[in-house]
Amino acid sequence: MTQILVVDDEPQMLRALKINLQARKYTVTTAADGAEAIREAARSTPDAILLDLGLPDMDGVKVIQTVRTWSSVPVIVLSGRADATEKVAALDAGADDYVTKPFAMNELLARLRAALRRPTAEGSVGGVSGVIGPWTVDLVSHTIHRTDDEGAEPPTVRLTPTEWKILAVLLQHPGRLVTAGHLLNSVWGPGHESNTNYLRVYFTGLRRKLETDPSRPRHLITEPGMGYRYQP
Repeated sequence: MTQILVVDDEPQMLRALKINLQARKYTVTTAADGAEAIREAARSTPDAILLDLGLPDMDGVKVIQTVRTWSSVPVIVLSGRADATEKVAALDAGADDYVTKPFAMNELLARLRAALRRPTAEGSVGGVSGVIGPWTVDLVSHTIHRTDDEGAEPPTVRLTPTEWKILAVLLQHPGRLVTAGHLLNSVWGPGHESNTNYLRVYFTGLRRKLETDPSRPRHLITEPGMGYRYQP
């Protein structure tokens, strides 16, 4: 069974999450502070971690940083901190997603399922590919072709070198929120982390080329104030 580690210092929240997760056939372990969370993550090697940031002994960001020294287990932050700076700090530390309290349980469960589908670094080998609407993207051959076309030579899409770099970063983290700063640093290099206008321009172009309805993207998603997500 899939094992989830839930970390929160509020007994009512721990109990509610444990009941809801167990009702959906997850195995659940819990921790009430950061030190216990780190010990439990190392001992039980969970398939995902739900983590509150406001822990009594240390900030949850420290927990993420520590766990990331040995594991790429999906981490979803559950926090009452709604400030974009706090969210970006957690995501840059290695969190996969950020859910603000109070939250709808159905939304949390959907995000958990998406995180569990994401290949971990330990298990990802070979080339990376993805599907965006009717298009199949192959990062190894740098080709994009339409998969629903029955003709002998399906139409293709051509991307600029920069568009390929952006897409490569996103497709390597399916379902995971990638911060704008991480994208800018990966594509343009250090010193460009504040040039978010670059990303707005390039994402407009990518959606126009790949999304079925560019005005309502389903796969190249913007998370306002935080970053972008490739949703398979």
